[in-house]
Amino acid sequence: MQATTHETTAQRATPGRPNPGRSGDRPAFDRPLHVGSPNIPDRRRLFERIERALDRGWLTNNGPLVREFEERLRRFTGAAHVLATSNGTTALEVLCRARGLSGEVIVPSFTYIATVHALQWQGLTPVFADIDPETGTLDPDHVQQLITPRTSGIVGVHLWGRPCRVDALQRIADDHGLALLYDAAHALGCELDGRAVGGFGDGEIFSFHATKFVNAFEGGAVATNDPELAERVARMRNFGFGPGREVLTCGTNAKMNEISAAMGLTALENIDEIIAANVLRHDHYQAGLAGIPGVRLRTPGTGEHNNHQYVVMEIDSTVTRVHRDELLTTLHAENVFAQKYFHPGVHRTPAYAQRPDVHQPLPLPGTEALAERVLVLPSGLAVSTSDVDRICEIVRSAVGRPAH
Repeated sequence: MQATTHETTAQRATPGRPNPGRSGDRPAFDRPLHVGSPNIPDRRRLFERIERALDRGWLTNNGPLVREFEERLRRFTGAAHVLATSNGTTALEVLCRARGLSGEVIVPSFTYIATVHALQWQGLTPVFADIDPETGTLDPDHVQQLITPRTSGIVGVHLWGRPCRVDALQRIADDHGLALLYDAAHALGCELDGRAVGGFGDGEIFSFHATKFVNAFEGGAVATNDPELAERVARMRNFGFGPGREVLTCGTNAKMNEISAAMGLTALENIDEIIAANVLRHDHYQAGLAGIPGVRLRTPGTGEHNNHQYVVMEIDSTVTRVHRDELLTTLHAENVFAQKYFHPGVHRTPAYAQRPDVHQPLPLPGTEALAERVLVLPSGLAVSTSDVDRICEIVRSAVGRPAH
């Protein structure tokens, strides 16, 4: 017999275990709560911008809304140059090509698949480095061990808004003459010791996918302080055209359109409101999950300012009475669609585990450990604080610990 909508395989497999978070025969929420539900803070303003774009008839090819979005991002991040793209993946692909990467590029396995695909798609060889389990970001000591004569660059990932150890990675890059790029898809508005993400390394990329707290439906951007690199990115994202419409280099079509820019501008105008909402929900999660043995909510480190778009819960199944995956099944049954970010590590996905020719297989204990422990919980404008409190009750009930 198949499990019904409200009775999961994991729950049926353990006789006598209480049914965590059950609300009679119905799930706890009458609507699904997802990680990354789109934030749409001001529809009136958004539609005004779209109407103007339609009236102008200028819908792509570096239109006024795209240029305004780039300028707003430049001022917001403090980067000297920001160039909008069609999405974050194309931003990283163009940045890698513009920076002249070749051969091997060191990258964390604990990241979204797009980070590594962007390298592979450009004919680069991703070499997987381990992470510091405490931060989830690249371990500089392991990066140092992986450098070979074929290494041309390092791509760090500011995970869940926590910046990489940028100073240590920069020293390694400088010592070995390597490019240093960052995937900052999670980190718009984040800071380390007063320095904003967007100005680290040779260049950084942002994502404005619909799931990001500032979204452009689909979109991305390259940020850099290097004017020559910015000029190459500008050409390469537009088929290699120079200012006089002369094709100066090989390129692709990675341009952002005006409708995406309209959404991006509207979201960016409301970024303070969105971050405040994120912080409020994070605080509710922190209070609701406090004191549960084996359950930990990850928080920013010293000197870090975080946008709190991700609420990251870590489950130690040696302490709790349920495994992380059982808890995930329970949450899904209650219409709470938490996610395992990121499981498995990219090095264990079929695209890479079965292709030993494209990476250097090494033990990655930090990656393996964190991938087995983490759940990201719903947050953002689509989730109320009362929703958060109820999710915490479900978690508390699932791990069998009474509220204090």
